[in-house]
This record gives sequence, structure tokens and C-alpha cells, in this order.
Amino acid sequence: MELKNKPHAKGTKSLFKNRLMERLTRTHIAVPLVLFFIISTGLIIFGFNKSYINAVNTAPIFLAGLLAFTLVEYLMHRFLFHLTPTTEKREKFAYIVHGVHHDYPKDKDRLAMPIPLSITLSTLFFLLFRLIMGNYVFAFLPGFLIGYATYLWVHYMVHAFQPPKNFWKALWVHHGIHHYKDQDRAFGVSSMLWDVIFGTMPKK
Repeated sequence: MELKNKPHAKGTKSLFKNRLMERLTRTHIAVPLVLFFIISTGLIIFGFNKSYINAVNTAPIFLAGLLAFTLVEYLMHRFLFHLTPTTEKREKFAYIVHGVHHDYPKDKDRLAMPIPLSITLSTLFFLLFRLIMGNYVFAFLPGFLIGYATYLWVHYMVHAFQPPKNFWKALWVHHGIHHYKDQDRAFGVSSMLWDVIFGTMPKK
């Protein structure tokens, strides 16, 4: 679907009148990158110390977690962030979680999820993965969280810097199409894999 309104190149917008709530919607990109690197490292070290994981199985499980995140990233972006606003509350929710980013894509303070929310979700994923795979979670969740950190960094670079003159440029073009040409396609940010698999690659 062609965007009816061209997103603002610069600027920002307040979402809440309450200062604390408004502040929580803004996150410096360095905070989650450092935080989730520390958490991921700590989980792996803890897993090794407790003999839950070892040198043989950590790498493949970690990579599986990384791949799993790219799928979750795609699904959340496509079906949650771009949900159909059938009610006023649903429309407001969609705008707060993602619509404001489409209106102000250059707002660097809104390129990462608020830390309290991301910590809560990470805890829930830990409990879910622990239930499914037991102690392998100490290698899987770090891969998942590093996948999230990678997504954040790629997303930040795409919006903050000019595209490089190498193969990474494809991600700039892919996400740019989603923002400025067709918001119903190109949902992958850190990877185009699931757009290919689910048929949401931009039309040539």
C-alpha cells in the first residue's frame, strides 16, 4: 500500500502529557546495546559455570536463538506493529508502538523499545524458553538477545547514517521501501530472509 502521507524527515512528537511516561518512550540506543550484551554474556558464563551448556553445543544453540529472533522480529513488525486499527483504542496503540516512528523516522530516541518493557519481555522469553528447552536457554536466549541488539543497531544505522557502498546497502534500501514506498512489505530490518519466505519482498 502506498503511503498517503510522506513521513517527516526530522522532528519528534510527544505521546504523553505525563513527563515520566513521555520520558519512558525515549531510549538512547547505547543503553539496550550495552545492557543486552552484558546480560547475554552473563547468561553464557552462568550456564558454563553450572555445566548447563558446554563448548560443543553453545555455538549452534546460540545461532538458533539468533535466527529465532529474526523470525520474531518479522512477525511482530508485520502483525503487531502494523495491526489493522479497527477501533480507536487499537489505532492509538498502533500509533504509540510504531506509527509515530513512521511519522518521525529520524527521531533517534524512538528507535529502541523502552528499557523496562524490553527487560520484562526478555524475562518472559527466558521463562518460555526455559520451559521448552530447559538449561539450553542459557545459550539460546543470549543468541536471541544479541539478535535483538543487532536489529537495534542495524535499525539505528539505517535511520541515522547514509547507506554504505557495500552489500549492507541492501538493508538500507529494503527498510527505506517499507517507510517511504510500501508499508505492507519489507518487514524485515536485520534480515530479509522472512520477507523472502513469506512473500512480502517489495515488488520490483
